[in-house]
Amino acid sequence: MLLNRRMLSKVPEVTLWFWIIKILCTTVGESFADWVSITLGLGLNTTAVIFTVILAAMLAWQMSLSRYVPLVYWLTVVVLSITGTLYTDILTDALGVPLAVSTAVFAVLLAVVFAIWYARERTLSIHSIITTPREGFYWLAVLVTFALGTAVGDWTLELTGWSPGVAVLLPAGLIAAVVLGWRLGANPVLSFWLAYILTRPLGANLGDWLARSTAEGGVGLGTAGTSVLFLLAILAVVAYLTVTRADVIDNPDAVSPVTAAPARERAMLGYFAALAVATAALLTWASGQPHGTSPALEAEGPAAPAVPDLPPGQVATAFPAADLDGFRTIVSDTLTKVQAGDQAGAKTRIRDLERAWDDAQDQLQPMDGTAWTYLDGKIDEALQAVRAGTPDPAAQKQALDALLNALR
Repeated sequence: MLLNRRMLSKVPEVTLWFWIIKILCTTVGESFADWVSITLGLGLNTTAVIFTVILAAMLAWQMSLSRYVPLVYWLTVVVLSITGTLYTDILTDALGVPLAVSTAVFAVLLAVVFAIWYARERTLSIHSIITTPREGFYWLAVLVTFALGTAVGDWTLELTGWSPGVAVLLPAGLIAAVVLGWRLGANPVLSFWLAYILTRPLGANLGDWLARSTAEGGVGLGTAGTSVLFLLAILAVVAYLTVTRADVIDNPDAVSPVTAAPARERAMLGYFAALAVATAALLTWASGQPHGTSPALEAEGPAAPAVPDLPPGQVATAFPAADLDGFRTIVSDTLTKVQAGDQAGAKTRIRDLERAWDDAQDQLQPMDGTAWTYLDGKIDEALQAVRAGTPDPAAQKQALDALLNALR
């Protein structure tokens, strides 16, 4: 009986502030997870364990409350975003699970969560989170949406070769289409969860765009800078909501459920189905276009002149050992995937090297400009080999071996 006690609403009202802070949280999930696991060198597994423990503590705190508290609620969402990202990255990078498989698995898992939730509670509405079981289902669904959104976003980048700055337009457009469908009479609960899932790839691509260097078409804030910027923005919005109570549902029973005419709901289901078909057609077309190297590399123009080999050991003496160890780990992982024939996994893993190298540029380049330029050239060769439109395992192995030798 205690589990089913009624409480004040444990979630915020769905306002414009809700969607703004949700996107901010998803961006932090992408950038902060990369910063901890790659830039700090903790690795995916260790970082995932740390944030799983933090998540358990945050959920215990959140679920012990009897009402919605903005700081606790949104801090829980931030940690869920980071943890969901890490779980997907472990499947892809550490276990070699193709992103298409991860996407399908998480989609099925989310459907199962919703089915059990609805069978037990007869509602999936965010306005109904007034008992402990409903809150448990809600947070489980949120965690799976973050993992699913990460897989969908990364799979889209892998299929299309789009830069994050271009890729962000797809989820943004789909969210706008979902909002239009809702305004035209689509089921409000279905519309909410569709938009909720799509904010994950939107925030992730936005984070990648802000973190990447200007040479790659990004803003150049780095993962640390992006994380700090968005965490400060989240804190500012949470402080505003705490003071104004603009998103508090004081009396959940007084909230009138938004319903639509059955005929319109059926018509909008057809609209959503057509939207899904059009999206699949767009991705299929984009995947067939040439995109062997990243748009950032293609935009750089003619290749820079070759940098003469440095004396043995100069790179090792020029840069901190911890940074070089992290780069070597990623290159070795990529080489292992190439040798195992896992081209998709190799492309995903080499992206970690690209991010880590870009994040370290401001620190490493001033230490030894010649060594940095030399190593940058070797990394570019490895990136181009692994991302080639027609994979050549021998050429990939040669480029990765050369990069490993350069890092010693």
